[in-house]
Amino acid sequence: MKKFLRFAFCISFLLAACGSKAASSGLTSVRLPLGYIPNVQFAPLYVAEARGYFRDAGIQVDFDYSMETDITALVGANQVQFGVVSGDQVLPARAQGLPVVYVAAWYQQYPVSVVSKSSLGLRTPQDLRGKTIGLPGLYGANYIGLRALLHAGGLGESDVKLDSIGYTQVEALATDRDQVVSVYTANEPVQLRAQGYSLDEVRVADYVQLASNGLITNEKTIADQPELVRAMVKAFLHGLADTIADPAAAYDISKTYVPNLSQADRTVQMNVLTTTIAEWQAARLGYSDPKAWENMQTVLMDMGWLSKTQDLSQAFTNQFVP
Repeated sequence: MKKFLRFAFCISFLLAACGSKAASSGLTSVRLPLGYIPNVQFAPLYVAEARGYFRDAGIQVDFDYSMETDITALVGANQVQFGVVSGDQVLPARAQGLPVVYVAAWYQQYPVSVVSKSSLGLRTPQDLRGKTIGLPGLYGANYIGLRALLHAGGLGESDVKLDSIGYTQVEALATDRDQVVSVYTANEPVQLRAQGYSLDEVRVADYVQLASNGLITNEKTIADQPELVRAMVKAFLHGLADTIADPAAAYDISKTYVPNLSQADRTVQMNVLTTTIAEWQAARLGYSDPKAWENMQTVLMDMGWLSKTQDLSQAFTNQFVP
């Protein structure tokens, strides 16, 4: 018992010392939920942290990869001040009374495609009619992107057969379980082509512009700490610009943050990164296009995920984008 008490005292002392050190550094501690495992696609955040852009902005950032975390609920309740989510999560959250605000667009293109083996002849959204389509489930970006493509092709869910397969799209297509799979543009297609498969790919971004992944905060943080929001956005966009300018350097930095990246196939992972970079690029990094939000609202209304339109001017802002 005495040994346990001494151990507990030491731990308490160390935690207090660490807390004092953080406080004395003058940095604001920010926990940033990402909603996914460590991945090279988070390279801009890793670059911003490794090169001191967050620290220079007065921020000590802690990346949170808790997959079960409902990021919009945490940010809406001000339990955390920032999070990375897709634009399709913002409007339903606000419809539920959560005061989340999208303050910087990371992806300028919605990062979802449908792919098939080339023998199927998939060229346009209309070609999806009558096909069996594998996707993780009736949720998330894969589902919303697919619904957007069906809408663009004048189709509905009744015109296709949906197969909920979890995150096994690569195996489902390779083994012909499904004719078509809904995927992240920078992920499964890269893996399948690396395995030698010839694919046809229809990208959501080629047919409709939708609000995609970006940085959110809440109305309270904007009202009480606007300079913190501005600093967070600035540091993140600095890392984003660096990653776009030098993907190889960003990849090497990411090895420190992504377990086993050093042992991974560099060619495949670099293809993932460069494909993703193409979805980030813009004349003004971080800018949210109002049309993308209008389109997103239309898709969500069509899906029944929104019962009434939201005030888009409250859902996103460009005021913190340089």
